[in-house]
Amino acid sequence: MADISGGGLLPPELTSFVGRRPELHTLSGALASTRLVTLTGAGGCGKSRLALRLAHDRRELFAGDVWWVDLALEGDPASVPRRFADALGLLVTSEAAGFTATLAGQLADRRLLVVLDNCEHLAEAVVALVTDLLPRCPGMTVLATSRERLGIPGELVWRVPPLDDHDAVALFRDRGGLLPGTPETEAAVRAVCARLDGIPLALELAAAWTGTLSPQEILAELEDRFAVLVTADRAAPPRHRTLEASMDWSHALLGEADRVLFRRLGVFQPGFSLPAAERVCAFDGLDRAAVLTGLRGLIDKSLLVAETTRGLARYRMLETVRHYALARLAEAGELESVRERHAAACLETARESAPLRDGDVDAWRSRMTADYPNLRAALEWSLSRDDAGVGRALAAELAWLWHLEGRRGEGPALLRLAAERGAGERDALQARVLAGLALVADTTHPTEAGFEAARQARELALECGDRATAALAASLSAIGLFHDPQAAERLAATARAEAGGEGFVADAAQALLGMIRNQRDEHEEALRLLESALTGLLRRRDRGVASAALGFMALSNAHLGHLGRARDLAEQAVDVATPLADHHRVGMARSVLALVHGLRGEPAAAHEVLDPVVRLVDAAPAAPFVPGLALAAGRIHLWKGEPRPALRRLYGEAAWRGGPVSQEQLPPDVRLAVVAALRALGEVEAAERTCVSVLDMARAAGMPRVTADALEQLGHLTADPVRAAQLHREALGLRAAHGLRLGIVDSLDALAALGDGAAAARLAGACDRARQELGYPRREPPPGRDDLAEALAEGRRMTLEEAVAYATRARTTRRRPDSGWDSLTPTERQVVELVADGLTNPEIARRLFMSRSTVKTHQAHVYAKLGVANRTELAGLRRGG
Repeated sequence: MADISGGGLLPPELTSFVGRRPELHTLSGALASTRLVTLTGAGGCGKSRLALRLAHDRRELFAGDVWWVDLALEGDPASVPRRFADALGLLVTSEAAGFTATLAGQLADRRLLVVLDNCEHLAEAVVALVTDLLPRCPGMTVLATSRERLGIPGELVWRVPPLDDHDAVALFRDRGGLLPGTPETEAAVRAVCARLDGIPLALELAAAWTGTLSPQEILAELEDRFAVLVTADRAAPPRHRTLEASMDWSHALLGEADRVLFRRLGVFQPGFSLPAAERVCAFDGLDRAAVLTGLRGLIDKSLLVAETTRGLARYRMLETVRHYALARLAEAGELESVRERHAAACLETARESAPLRDGDVDAWRSRMTADYPNLRAALEWSLSRDDAGVGRALAAELAWLWHLEGRRGEGPALLRLAAERGAGERDALQARVLAGLALVADTTHPTEAGFEAARQARELALECGDRATAALAASLSAIGLFHDPQAAERLAATARAEAGGEGFVADAAQALLGMIRNQRDEHEEALRLLESALTGLLRRRDRGVASAALGFMALSNAHLGHLGRARDLAEQAVDVATPLADHHRVGMARSVLALVHGLRGEPAAAHEVLDPVVRLVDAAPAAPFVPGLALAAGRIHLWKGEPRPALRRLYGEAAWRGGPVSQEQLPPDVRLAVVAALRALGEVEAAERTCVSVLDMARAAGMPRVTADALEQLGHLTADPVRAAQLHREALGLRAAHGLRLGIVDSLDALAALGDGAAAARLAGACDRARQELGYPRREPPPGRDDLAEALAEGRRMTLEEAVAYATRARTTRRRPDSGWDSLTPTERQVVELVADGLTNPEIARRLFMSRSTVKTHQAHVYAKLGVANRTELAGLRRGG
């Protein structure tokens, strides 16, 4: 099963590292003793390169747990925690306000080094992140690069100096290639290095021209350029003037076409492809061929960086260079027109990528994630324009990404803005925007507002003849009707038919039909539908719905008694969901796996599976939406005999709604777990009220398993053994009719516990055999009866079906007398035995998996029935008996 932590990732060093030995020695020692080191200095002084070399050198100190977070790729301060989480592969909650707490929960026990590169334009957000994380993560060290100190207490600030004369010459020669070894050349190189103040970026820009100009010619050009600049701006710091001059000089040496390309590329957020560059820059005197050749030239002149990942080349400018290019774009009067082309190109990229979503969602998600900084920048700019059409269309395309990944803090807000900008429009685009809003709401905040957006989207889509959007909206609306399985099934079937039998909507609707059958306990049909949908979902790597489908398949198999198969499916669900790094999908899958482990009698494994998600959610200031998490966590507490913590967890199922949580907001399975917790606490009346309300709801909705579970709980709650037996037999009948084998065993065990004599022993024996065959152990062993060994053996020879038939016709219960030993229930007998053995009430509670107050209640009943006043008299009476 996939892990969600560990490992380390640094970018490769694409060129040789030159010099800086004293700095490396000093800073290596600092990283061993100081938890926050900030490398400061002007742009181009070599901060990032020095940090990368340090990170590679200190990997052993941190056992390889070393990570690189490139903040040059991020322009939104609110997204800094998300960028951090993405770089480290951490799970996140949907609310940005909870990011740092949830990140700290996953890093608190690790010894790691995190490099935050290019912090200056996001300084406040970085300070907030680091200030929150360092106290909570004692094993984390941060190495930051910034033009200015961060100003955090305990920060060690190291101002990166220029290269010394020897290192500057070595860098120029390394980047300039083979140069003549003449004294004239050597002197010119030294003069260039001195003129450029040993600034690495300026040296690399100059060295890039050695294929065109000799060092002597480079020196002469620099002298002219610097003379102009120094006269123009004597107030600027010398090192800033040096870098500006070197960039002015390098820019002036470009051909006209390359200068035009250079400034137009400044509109891109860091990271773009050749097709994107051609779409944005190839106009008004610049054709596509000039863009291609120009990119090569800008790379050669160190004004552009090329990076190849999985065979695809992407380009970016250093932030210093990009800001220079944007200034030239504004000077040329092209800023608005190029931004418009950038937005249009981003929309075209998103639309061209859309077919990939129907073939390989992983590949589509990877492509969209790579372009996300540009897509988001284009979306925000476009939505601010008078004509927001491009922005609205981009929002509709990005909804699918927000639906899958943990970027939901910004997704709903941008979609709502897009819907507001299109208010009153009766077109297909508005239908897609509303459907996108409902799609994202489904996994973030599935309230009536989201379902209303789906309803409006369907109405508009049908009006405009957009059958695909109408089908998607129908499927999303069906989810909102889950409390009414018949209505939900009709709408899901409509969505499947309108989708044409293939693609995401068709498979999602098919999966939804399977989930509805699961709720109605038609599990064989549910498995057929889910497996049919799963084939297409997995083929396209639609991980979100696929993991949910696998989870429902695991639950259906568990109810049918196939716990081994259920475990395999639940583990597959976790593996499928994990690459999404999303609390919603991963949390759902892990919750199902934890429940299956619990049913198999593996509470430690259940806790281990669920704990990462529980810690993530607990650290979030606003509760995220993770269906099933509270039920699984609550059940784990109940299995441990901890009803009060169980109640707190169970009520957390609806905490994402905000405000006080009522029982009516909880799903029926969660409410029944609340009943079990209340029963363990001795709060019988409250448990009965809740149980009756669930029973009424389940019967009205046609949910046999939930109905049977409610009947079982009422059977445990009633003090009348005859009435209890009737309730357990009714539950048994429902469970047997729907093949709910685990529930059948529970019903038989309950009937056996109510009875006395050979008939009850036969049922207990049959349950022993069934539990062993199903891998479904008891929470505690039943009391032994040596005089009924033969009946127990007879029961162990029964199949489960034979045991059901036997229980249906046999009378296992009898009316107990009001007093004396024969009046004690099986549980009361267990309490007496443990008191006689000298166990305290807390010890008895742990042994019998009940609360202390429940133990006291049983003792009070025993005292009354046996006519004793305290534990001493009870123990003496038991020994005397």
